[in-house]
Amino acid sequence: MTPTRGTILVVDDEPQIHRFLNPALTASNYEYLRAARGDEALRLAAARAPDAILLDLGLPDMDGHEVLKRLREFSDVPVIILSARDREGEKIAALDAGADDYVEKPFGLGELLARLRTALRHHLRKDNAEKPVVIGDLVIDPLQHTILLNNTALPLTKREHALLLLLARNHGRVLTHRQILTAIWGAAHTEDVAYLRVYIGQIRRKLGPVASVFIVTEPGVGYRLTEPEGPV
Repeated sequence: MTPTRGTILVVDDEPQIHRFLNPALTASNYEYLRAARGDEALRLAAARAPDAILLDLGLPDMDGHEVLKRLREFSDVPVIILSARDREGEKIAALDAGADDYVEKPFGLGELLARLRTALRHHLRKDNAEKPVVIGDLVIDPLQHTILLNNTALPLTKREHALLLLLARNHGRVLTHRQILTAIWGAAHTEDVAYLRVYIGQIRRKLGPVASVFIVTEPGVGYRLTEPEGPV
């Protein structure tokens, strides 16, 4: 018998979503848990401790943002928001509240499974905070404060190093402007988006032509560091 890759709790009141996702996740060797209401989702999250949660924002008993808020009081389980709401403010609010990613409906199954794998990998990496981060030909050593690209050292400043390391530790996951600014500059600088853009621009110039492969701009939301499919 093939072992499961983890338990996924899908929280959505639309039966067609469950009819679509249940066989797809089961075929990918995930155990499937279903909830149609926020209170039910919180009970299952506490009782079954799923490895990841796919959470719709439009639930019949409470808004998905409230579910996320209550969930974060007792669990750091990876959460991917599934929603037909495409407003940037909704995305930013969910990500700032602790969601790991955001996928708009309708979505492709391949994209969703890839985002799910990324969220699960990121959760497992939390215990390895001091180990070098390797993404393709990019190697970031947090202890030595070095960054190598194709075995060549990059002359990043201390702040640039911290910014790229933050993105790398969360690679595949979008980080909002507020999350990045708070982590790197502190809570007093959460609105200094123009300042952040300057630093991202400096890092991209030092990365050279491969910058567009690694650092992706999520318009109006933040940045995502991606893993290249082959040599860069």
